[in-house]
Amino acid sequence: MANEPRDNNFAEKVRESFARQSVMALIGAKLVRVEPGKVDIKLPYRRDLTQQNGFLHAGITAAIIDSACGYAAFSLMPAGTDVLTAEFKINLLSPAIGDYFLAAGRIHKAGKTLTVAHGDVFAVSSNEKKIIATLLSTIICVSPK
Repeated sequence: MANEPRDNNFAEKVRESFARQSVMALIGAKLVRVEPGKVDIKLPYRRDLTQQNGFLHAGITAAIIDSACGYAAFSLMPAGTDVLTAEFKINLLSPAIGDYFLAAGRIHKAGKTLTVAHGDVFAVSSNEKKIIATLLSTIICVSPK
């Protein structure tokens, strides 16, 4: 069956790994959804994460959606393995301005070694939810050394 976790403790595994990812803590990102093949990350707007025009920096946008897709893949991996992003393509669709940003990572096709994920980033304000970026990535399952 599609998107069946191969580790019954997938949610705990994802949360523990995310807690060790210091860059997410540095920028203030939080996990808000962990399901098999689905991970959402929320990032409040912060002026210190913007580029010169006040929009969320593209590097920060890429970081949260890369993590959401990576953790969506990780949620399906066997115990004792890890994941690394092998490549991604991001399209920045609209200026990133909002009260907060929601990165939604989803699995397109999970494999034993390679997994293809896609994700969208939304800028959310009190009156609007607007897609600002979309990403397609390839994620590799690795065993610890």
